[in-house]
Formats: sequence, C-alpha cells, structure tokens
Amino acid sequence: MASLSLTETVYRQLRADLTAGRLPPGQRLKIDDLCKRTSAGSSAVREALSRLVSDGFVAIEPRRGFRVAPLALEDLRDLTQTRCQIEALCIRNSITHGDIHWETTVVAASHRLSRTPVAAADDPARYSNDYAVAHRAFHETIVAACKSHWLLRLRASLYAQHERYRWLSRPLARMERDLDTEHRAIAEAAVRRDADRCVLLMEEHLNRTARVLLDAVET
Repeated sequence: MASLSLTETVYRQLRADLTAGRLPPGQRLKIDDLCKRTSAGSSAVREALSRLVSDGFVAIEPRRGFRVAPLALEDLRDLTQTRCQIEALCIRNSITHGDIHWETTVVAASHRLSRTPVAAADDPARYSNDYAVAHRAFHETIVAACKSHWLLRLRASLYAQHERYRWLSRPLARMERDLDTEHRAIAEAAVRRDADRCVLLMEEHLNRTARVLLDAVET
C-alpha cells in the first residue's frame, strides 16, 4: 500500500507540473532528475511515468527514454473541436437531470471562482494554483449531473489535455479576457436550464483560449 501511495503522489505531482508547463513540451525526462524533484525512488517515478504515457502527457522514445509530450497547433484545433462536442453532450445531459442541489453547487462554484485570484502572486503572467483548482471545480460542477459515466470520462481526459494549452495561453494573451464574465454567463445559463445558450457560451469560451495561442503563433 505504501508503494502504491507513493506512486500516486509522484504521479499527481508530475501531472501538475506537466499541466502547468513547469516541465515544458519536448523536454527530456531523466529518471534521476525526477527522483530528486519528487523525493521518490526510481521505481515509483517509472510507474508514474508509465501512467502519464497512457494519459498522453509523456511520450516514450526507443533507446531515448521519456519526454514531455509535444504540443501542436493542429492538435489544439482537433482537441478543442472534440472537447466542444463532448462538453455539449455532458452539459445537455447535466441540465436535464440536475436538481436544486446541482443548481446550488453551480452557483457556489461560480462564486468561488470569481473570488479566486487569477494570476500567481510571484508571476502575474501565469495562472495561480488556487485558480486552477477553482477553475476545474467550476467546469466539473457544470456537468456534474450528467448521468453518462463514459461521457464524463471522455470529458475529463479532454479537459486534462486542454489544460496544458490553457496554461500556456495566459502569458501569450495580447489582451485581457474577462474570464469572470465568461464563467458567470455559463453558470447563469445552466441554472436557467437554457441548454442551447450554455452550450454556445461554453464553445465560445473554449475557442477563445485556442484563439489566443493560434493568433500568437500564426501572426
């Protein structure tokens, strides 16, 4: 049990570092360096890396070892389009089945997100860890009443991959987005049971993030 617990801890730490870009795309991942980074043994690190390969965060190259999975514009386009489609299905299902408790949690998650500082205290160009947690909770709450286990699993995988691009988008943004207004509008549409508007707002929200990166690279 202790070794499993350690592997899980290492996995979560490395996944957080990969998501936030602290381990940048394409970087070689040396086992010894990761052991020092996580204060764990090589077996726990290797097991965690194997899980991250399955998740799509890490790539393995024959005779070269592990590397951070690369990011690509075409992948971002495909990922965003696919996520929009899955989010739409989850949102409609969630709005259909959500009760008063779900409505209350949506309102609470929206309020929490609006009160959480967006920027990291030591680096205004990056998202704060607290905001990342509140942001994930908000998006999960919107779809929390969805009854399809498989849809939610697909959505969670897409969300995790999209986070890598979202973290990268903040320092590249050429204008400040009103994220609070975007999220509040999504929450209000969900609580009003306006599925069409909620889906539209979510699609616009996700595409804005993609557009920041595409504009920064293509112009």
